[in-house]
Amino acid sequence: MSVAFAAAEFDSAGPAGAGDLRLAEAWRRLEGAATLPTQTRTFHIALAASMLAGAELALIPDNSGDLIEALLPLCRAPGWLARWRIAGAREIHEPGDALCNGPEAAAHLAQRLARFRRPLVLDRVPAKSPLIAALRSAMRGRGITVVRPAASCPTIAIDPSWTDPATKFNPRRRSDFRRALRKAEALGHVSFEFGCPSAHEFDARFDEAIAVEMSGWKRAAGTAIGADPVKQAFFRAYLRGECQAGRLRMAFLRIGAQAAAMQLAVVLNGRLWLYKIGYDEAFRSCSPGTLLMLHAIGSAADEGLEAFELLGNSEPWIAELWTDQVMPCVQLRTFPLSPAGLAALGGDCLRWLGSRLGLAGP
Repeated sequence: MSVAFAAAEFDSAGPAGAGDLRLAEAWRRLEGAATLPTQTRTFHIALAASMLAGAELALIPDNSGDLIEALLPLCRAPGWLARWRIAGAREIHEPGDALCNGPEAAAHLAQRLARFRRPLVLDRVPAKSPLIAALRSAMRGRGITVVRPAASCPTIAIDPSWTDPATKFNPRRRSDFRRALRKAEALGHVSFEFGCPSAHEFDARFDEAIAVEMSGWKRAAGTAIGADPVKQAFFRAYLRGECQAGRLRMAFLRIGAQAAAMQLAVVLNGRLWLYKIGYDEAFRSCSPGTLLMLHAIGSAADEGLEAFELLGNSEPWIAELWTDQVMPCVQLRTFPLSPAGLAALGGDCLRWLGSRLGLAGP
């Protein structure tokens, strides 16, 4: 059984059939084993209603028995050559993975995926995912599997000693933090806010966070949430759902009554996952984003979390300022022994050859 789905079909108030309700209940239960926030039902409901509206979507269960122990939401473009891929990976550029209750469930799911006649792309999967080895094994005799490195994500392992995070940095960095705070205090009263807003406060706080991001360089670069109505609709719906679940974390640094920096994050299974950061260019001189990050790490440690996940890509400035720890990721592609699979393999080989020739050229 695989189920084509849209946003309403996994809404408990929507027109779901018995099979859909069974999958929805399994999804909620399996979230206890989630290793990424992009594996949640809330994430995919919002995605189906916004950035993937109109796309062909399918939710693939493991089908190993009466109890569903693994799920993988997929999407694809029209056309017989189109590949199945993890829903959301290319839309928000964050890691994704199957939701599996252990290696055995991953193996059962991989057996289902290996029978696909279309090629499959898992764009950015944690290197420790049990699905990688399971799918490699399941594809033997059925096609080719290619695994390559993908962009890793920065991470900071934390514990109660991080409640005063400045002590984790060298004297020069601590001096930089103190200097930035003095500059901020010279502009007005400095305060920090962390937590999950109430449901009736959500929209106002979300709008405030978007306004902060739009006041900075991201607006000119076109990467701000507010610069893309579809992306904004996705994050509003997704984070509203996380707010209702109590998993949303909004953070603000205020100078006087003005929000100078913001963060949008989700807490899941003992980790804080940071989706968006932004600061008001008017306060650039006091590094408000840096100050908020420092205090947000301390707040996460005070909450008893075990990691502060920066999401995005590991970049030199992050390694220099915050952490050189990363969550390694890979890209996995399957090429089944079918017309679509062989066509995809040929296309990928031609693109690889073209890139090699381009690098070798003048």
